[in-house]
Amino acid sequence: YKHLRHCFPFYLVFILPGSTCFRMSIIRKALPSAKRFVPLLSKRYAHSLPDLPYEYNALEPHISSEIMRLHHTKHHATYVNNLVQTEQRIAEAMTKGDTKTAIALQPALKFNGGGHLNHSIFWTNLSPQGGGQPSGDVLQGINKAFGSFENFQKKFSSLCVGIQGSGWGWLGYNKDTNAFELATCSNQDPLEPLTGLIPLLGIDVWEHAYYLQYQNVRLDYVKAIWNVINWSNVEERLSLAVKST
Repeated sequence: YKHLRHCFPFYLVFILPGSTCFRMSIIRKALPSAKRFVPLLSKRYAHSLPDLPYEYNALEPHISSEIMRLHHTKHHATYVNNLVQTEQRIAEAMTKGDTKTAIALQPALKFNGGGHLNHSIFWTNLSPQGGGQPSGDVLQGINKAFGSFENFQKKFSSLCVGIQGSGWGWLGYNKDTNAFELATCSNQDPLEPLTGLIPLLGIDVWEHAYYLQYQNVRLDYVKAIWNVINWSNVEERLSLAVKST
């Protein structure tokens, strides 16, 4: 709590447990000192577009260079820029005691923050040396949860193809049950803050992720992406998730 109070004085009303009166009292106590944290927030918590760990054409023929370049430099970059602007607007609103504006900006925070989080995972979930089947703890967890890798692949693919509109399909780790679960998130909703599942593998099924190459045939895109799944990255994420429990 003390750490969050000093870093995010304007977010406490939304994330701290307890009664409404308790949360609002925290906000009032934080407001007088909020101004001095605005420079700190913009400097310490600034977000930037991560570099891809491979060239834009590295995932061809499964995902084209044109898609990767646009997806990364246009779409992901827009989420990052809008996230920074939204956080700055929230900080400015709270220094003025304008809680209404800060609350009104929460959907933009979730959308752009989620877009940044989701894509930062997505790029590392892919690799030109990817594909095939996982091994070790990932394969063991998949077999335990779904019976076999083939069953998992079918269920995950069907889940992704069946998402209405835009969204994400996820393989997540449930730290309470020590088990894998599949989930979907609409738009850019981030998996862990909304479900508690720790993201291991995400598939972006927004049309901008595939339309230039696969047009409206999402099924073909989902089939193709299995050829570039970076199971080593999924293994690393699982190891970190287990250690965090």
